[in-house]
Order: sequence, then C-alpha cells, then structure tokens
Amino acid sequence: MAQVSTWSDGTVGKAEVASESLGEIVKLRLMRDVVRMYEANARQGTVKTKTRAEVQATTRKPYKQKGTGNARQGDFKSPLRRGGGVIFGPRPRDYSYTMPRKALREALRSALLGKLRDGEVGMTSSKAFETPSTKTAAKLVKDLGWEGSVAVVIPNEHEGVWMSFRNLPRVNIIRARDLNTYHVLWHRTVLLVDDAWDVLMARLEHRTRRGPAAGSTETKGSEA
Repeated sequence: MAQVSTWSDGTVGKAEVASESLGEIVKLRLMRDVVRMYEANARQGTVKTKTRAEVQATTRKPYKQKGTGNARQGDFKSPLRRGGGVIFGPRPRDYSYTMPRKALREALRSALLGKLRDGEVGMTSSKAFETPSTKTAAKLVKDLGWEGSVAVVIPNEHEGVWMSFRNLPRVNIIRARDLNTYHVLWHRTVLLVDDAWDVLMARLEHRTRRGPAAGSTETKGSEA
C-alpha cells in the first residue's frame, strides 16, 4: 500500500492505494531507454543539407587549371569552398523505433512507483467539476501545494474536468489508457481523477475490465 494526497471540497487528506503490482525497484535505466524511444519517435527527421549536385551556382572554373600555384578547382559548388555543398551532411530519415510492450509496462510501473515514493501523486473526484470551474481547479492545485507541471489523469472523457483544467498553465489532461512513462516523468505531479488508478493497474496487470463471468449468480437488478 502507498499513501497519496486527496482533495475533496477544499479539504486535503491522505488515502492509501494498492501498489503491489508496481514492484519494489525503480528501474532508472529502463525508464531512460523508454524516454529516449518516445523522444526519438517525436522527431520529424526532416533536416537536410545540400550536396554539390543540389547547390545552384555557376559551373565555370574558379580559375584556370594550371599556372596559378593553387590546387586545382573544378567549380564553385565544391565542398571545399564557402557556399558549396556539404559532405556527409544530414538527410531526411525516420528516427522512430519500438520496444517490447512488456518493457513499456515495466517502465510505467517504475515511473508511477517513483512518483508515489516522492509524494507527487494526488487523487480527487470529478463530482467537484460537474459544473466546469477553472477557479476550483486552480484552488485544488494550490491546496495540494503543487508547483510545476501537472498531469491530470482521467479514466474516460469528462467534459467538466477537461474544461476546468484546460486553461491552467502547465497542466495537461491525459486519459488513463493513453498515459505513458514519458508523461509521468515529464510532469512534476500526477493527479488521478475518480478510478483512473484502477484503470492504470488493470493496464499494468495486462488485463481488461469485463462483466460478470459466465455462470455467475450476479444478475442485473439483483440485490446482495
């Protein structure tokens, strides 16, 4: 179990969440490799330099072949001259690559575990944002004493939460199914809304939520 900060109707408290599936070790090297992958995948790869064949310039010789005492020069587009082509310069390419999904899940576990140990995870309910209010969202961040960027993790689309937090500086709203290691590490703190933590744990345990199992005695409308 791990403790997280909670906020409800202006009151700050503490709560415990199940963190057994996160493990016990924060794997820094794995997180570094995953972050490098996300950064590489975000590169456009459009940088390009011109070779001597692509530079537009006159094709006449700079000076005659013999009799000057200088090294012979073929044209003004030579890479040896100012304004000429570039030798072995960067060309457009695709920098993206992938990593095993098992490694990505393990890196996300480590990132969340590190945030929990540093006390940089909070929880709240979406009931306070049924009516969108940026003032309430700003008060929440201030009451928790957070500074820097905040990742607001929601289990699913919620217009009230989105409209309340969207205008706050350095605050990003992310769905729980889209959260990755880069998001967790890039933001200073993580705010979980409703059952976003349960959705994350289901992802990390490599299982999805399903209804009652076949043959279950639970039926719609039945009472315990």
